[in-house]
Parts: sequence; structure tokens; C-alpha cells
Amino acid sequence: MNSKSVTFGVQPGGCLKGRLRVAGDKSISHRSIMMGSLADGTTHVTGFLEGEDSLATLQAFRDLGVEIERGGEGEVTIQGVGVDGLKSPADDLDLGNSGTSMRLLSGLFSGQLFDCTLIGDESLSGRPMKRVTVPLASMGARIDATEAGTAPLKIHGNQKLAGIDYEMPVASAQVKSSLLLAGLYAEGKTCVTEPAPTRDHTERMLTAFGYPVARNGNKICLEGGGRLTATDIEVPADISSATFFMVGAAIAEGSDVLLEHVGINPTRIGVINIMKLMGADLEVLNEREVGGEPVADIRVRASQLKGIRIPEDQVPLAIDEFPALFVAAACAEGETVLTGAEELRVKESDRIQVMADGLVELGVDAKATPDGIVIQGGKIGSGRVVSHGDHRIAMSFAMAALRAEGPIEIEDCANVNTSFPGFVELAAGAGLGIKTI
Repeated sequence: MNSKSVTFGVQPGGCLKGRLRVAGDKSISHRSIMMGSLADGTTHVTGFLEGEDSLATLQAFRDLGVEIERGGEGEVTIQGVGVDGLKSPADDLDLGNSGTSMRLLSGLFSGQLFDCTLIGDESLSGRPMKRVTVPLASMGARIDATEAGTAPLKIHGNQKLAGIDYEMPVASAQVKSSLLLAGLYAEGKTCVTEPAPTRDHTERMLTAFGYPVARNGNKICLEGGGRLTATDIEVPADISSATFFMVGAAIAEGSDVLLEHVGINPTRIGVINIMKLMGADLEVLNEREVGGEPVADIRVRASQLKGIRIPEDQVPLAIDEFPALFVAAACAEGETVLTGAEELRVKESDRIQVMADGLVELGVDAKATPDGIVIQGGKIGSGRVVSHGDHRIAMSFAMAALRAEGPIEIEDCANVNTSFPGFVELAAGAGLGIKTI
């Protein structure tokens, strides 16, 4: 579907209420397909996110000869082929809009015996890939990219990989994961040192599949040449998707929502910490562990938020949640300042500039900076904003309507289906006056 053909129309006001289960975690859904495919035996996955991004990963492994069956909603069964069992694809592997797929699979495919080419849509084809291709080359991988270092990526097979000790210049779970997955096929030990903690779903899931991973402070290591053993994976609800409802409930008077079975991995809870610093009425309830991942229910009620200077140590822990947090900042009392978040400029869109432009269009005082944004809390007006095909931008501005003085129209919204199919129906059922035009 052409992303320009979907517009959200959202009426102002209202509040959010009820018990909600948002879409499954995208990061964990991707990895469940990858590792289930490489494992020996049959892996059953429940709670799988049936969004376009994770389905692109699923289709890629089908194209590599893995038998994957889809059952009821969120149920997937993977007949693993073992670490050496993938087959050469007949054609290029189209990963759509999924940066996670492209970066992680660049590492995983660097160790295969066959050549393959990874392609994506216009947005993905503009995103930086040197951050993975350069360190992979130092392991012995051969990957051809465009002159700008972007997709399509041609990965040459039958290369002898050697483990490296890599210090990442920028905190990135995708780079870390790509190198660790290449490390499965490398001779010796592969180590990655992070400048700040990033999401650790890859390490957790490798461990769940019986592959030893050693962690010492910010350094993660594994030895090549091991095997993965099939296991069952229960995917929790995605905290990134839950964030839209957390922010919506916090800013809209009379709101009270309980978000059920949300993943609260310690590398992903920046949004909870930041919202609490802003004064949100937010409780984390019923904490438990499911399939190696911590989960909980999150209750949020309306409250008067206050502007803050966001601590830089929270930035990597909330990198995908900032578009929604910018809406919270627009409704807060006083000034909110974000620094140290230049990574936001190379997501599905330049999320700093696109959010700043949209907020200004709605009458909010927002100024983009090279590595962040400064937002003066106040009133949100009405208007038409462009999401530039970025799912998180679209859903964030939808929630802004809860405090808007008039209707908000959001262009370019088809890519919401990459991470959160059913968003419009769930949000409307909870009380947001949203419809698809």
C-alpha cells in the first residue's frame, strides 16, 4: 500500500480508559524467527507481532528454506534447520521498512556459504548501514553497498570470519546484535563493548536457545561454532507500542488505563523512568518473568506533567519512545530539553526534525537542535501534520489530539502497520476519536 494513501483524522479531547493489550514486541518477534530458524528442533512462538517489519523477517527465512507455519493470532511454529542449514535464496530478500532485519541479517548472512542481496523500501534504502558493514568487514565479511554505504547490500558467501573485540562508537543494539550473530560463524571469540547499555534481547534469546553468552560490565562475548536448541518463546507486549497509550493517558484528564503483559526489559524502561521524572501517575504492577524476559502490567492515570532536562543516560533506554515523549513534553508545564539523541535523526525519518516541524504546525514552541530538541509546554492547536511514512510519528501525533484545541490530520500513516497493526481500532476503543481517511 502507498503510505501516502492513508491519513488519520483525530478529533480533539476525550480520555483513555480500560485494560489494553498492545501489539507484541517487535524486537523479540524478529529475533524469535532468526534464532528459531537456526536452532535444532521445533520452536513455538506465541504473541508474535504480525506487523509488516517482523513478517518481512519471517518471509526472508522462508525464502532461505525454513518451514514456518502461522497458526492463530500471534502463533508461529518454526522447523529449525540448524546453524548451517539455510539455503541460498532464489531472489533478493526484500526487507521492506525494517532496519532491524537488515542490520541483524547482515551479520547473520556474513557467515553463510551462499551470496545474498538485501533490499528495502525507499526509507530503508536511505538509512546508514556502514555502522554494521565496517565492523563486519574487520571480521572478514564481504558486503557491497552503495557509495553512501546504504542498501542494497550484497553479502558474499563462503568468507572465513574471525572473532573481533569491537568497541562501539555509538550505543546501538542493532550493531551489537549483528556482530554477535556473525560471531556464531566466526573462529574464536567475538566481543562487543557498549558505550552505554542497549536492549539485550539478542543475548537473552541466545541464552534461552542454549547458546552461552558471557557478559562482563558493558562487554558481551561469545565463542563461534556452537549450536542452538529449539525452545518455546512467549513474546510480551511491546513497551514502544504501549508508550503511546501511556503518554495519552498521562496527558488527557480523566484517563485511567491498565496496559497488560508489557515487556519491561531493563534496557527498555527509559520511557517509564522519564515519565516518572515528569511527574506521571504511573505504576508498574504484577512484575514477573516470562521466557527469560521481565514483564509487568502498567497503570497510568492523568496527571499534570512538568518539563525536565532528560538525563542522557536514559536516552539509549528510550530511543524509540521519544516521538511520544515529545507530545508529553508539549503538554507539560515548563521546558523539556533533550540532548545526546542524534541517533533519532537516522531512524525511519529524521525524528527530531519531523516532530519539531509537526509540533510547530500545531502551535507548540519546539526547536530542533543537532542532538535533540527543546520544547516549551503549552497549548496544542489543530492542523495537518506529515508523518513522512514513520509509524511512531503518526501514532504520537494521534495521541496529541487528546489535548488539542481542534482536529488533527496526520498524513502518510500506512507504515503504522509495520509495528502496530490494529492501532486505530485499539485506540478508538479506548476513547481516542480516531478514524482512517
